[in-house]
Amino acid sequence: MKLLAIDTSSLACSVALDLNGEIIERHEEQAREHTRLLMPMIQAILADGALRTEDLDAVVLGNGPGSFIGMRIAASVAQGIAHGAGLDIVPVSSLAAVAAQVFEETDAEEVVVAQDAHMNEVYLGAYRQESANELAEIFPERLQTQTRIEELSPEQATGCVAAGFGWERYPDLAAANAAVIGQLSGVQHPHARYLLPLGAAALSNGVAISPADLVPAYLRSKVAEKPAG
Repeated sequence: MKLLAIDTSSLACSVALDLNGEIIERHEEQAREHTRLLMPMIQAILADGALRTEDLDAVVLGNGPGSFIGMRIAASVAQGIAHGAGLDIVPVSSLAAVAAQVFEETDAEEVVVAQDAHMNEVYLGAYRQESANELAEIFPERLQTQTRIEELSPEQATGCVAAGFGWERYPDLAAANAAVIGQLSGVQHPHARYLLPLGAAALSNGVAISPADLVPAYLRSKVAEKPAG
């Protein structure tokens, strides 16, 4: 299988290519540089794999939630590539990609990912690993204030790992959940290579859409919307 994965939902600009099991990737963490970096990075990994976009089976998109501008950039590029090459898009949660890296690198039983949503909120997702390439949501991804995450249990804290930049950005969130989080991971931003196995599993399960049907997972419908409460 030949899959191209793209994620610009955070300050990281990340692309990866699965070339029948060989992974080629580029990942740079530079704020506000996605427009400049993304297409050259894609062109570079396709060249490294000696592939044209027409040779791909699908485009795997880190579909947020995350930066509004970053998500729009990745979505537009993914749609352009997919439309031009006659491919489908496989949208995958950017939060889940962070969790997938933590599961690969640790013995975590649960991973809770928080990314900065501004307005004193985070984009929050929590996952268990169902198989090597599939994660199950503990609860639907949502916006969260810096308060206790009610679905998490102190009895399971030892196996619960927090990841994502939101925990560093909002120390009060970490303090409010100290009793239910066992440790804090250093993984802060999604790497596109961890979208690939999730995307491959989703593709095999029929979760693929035409470029025109893509809807980014913004969670907050308006940038200027005030946080609840």
